[in-house]
Amino acid sequence: MNTLTRNILLLAAFMLCSCSSEENEVMAQTMTQKMFITIGGVTKTATLVDNAATQELVTKLQQAPVMVTLSSSGGFEIWGALGFSLTTSNQQVNAQPGDIVLYNGSNICMFYGTNSWSYTRLGHIDGLSESELRTFLKAGENNISVTLSLLEPITTNQIRGDLNGDGQVNVADVTTLINIIIGKES
Repeated sequence: MNTLTRNILLLAAFMLCSCSSEENEVMAQTMTQKMFITIGGVTKTATLVDNAATQELVTKLQQAPVMVTLSSSGGFEIWGALGFSLTTSNQQVNAQPGDIVLYNGSNICMFYGTNSWSYTRLGHIDGLSESELRTFLKAGENNISVTLSLLEPITTNQIRGDLNGDGQVNVADVTTLINIIIGKES
């Protein structure tokens, strides 16, 4: 093994060992289910962690999309009542931009900034910078209509069943569906 490879491996081992127990626990939670979040006609994905609260949320979302009204608070989040309660497993969390948490069992919070509090982790909004999160989550605004769903909303220019977006419904869409089911694409 050359010196560069050895140093990279040592650095990776150090980084893994230096994580806090909270970070190790979060990394250990299997990231499984995708959820779609729609705000103002814009839809983004979030990856949910695997816990009792998200399993209950997925069950609700399998029945129908959930529509909530969220408002900005504290300069770091939008939050509001879900309209139902989920099982809590609260822990001290250092929430980061993009994190989605459950607060007091029945409120959902989506972060565009940071905060430390006792929450139940639900997931994380995928692939947005802090600036993009502030725009998407309408930072600073109130009465924000948010739709949570398991299926991506169909826009007027989409064809129902065209899962791969090629403008046709054919066997390629079946392949895409199979890949989504087995987790090879989202």
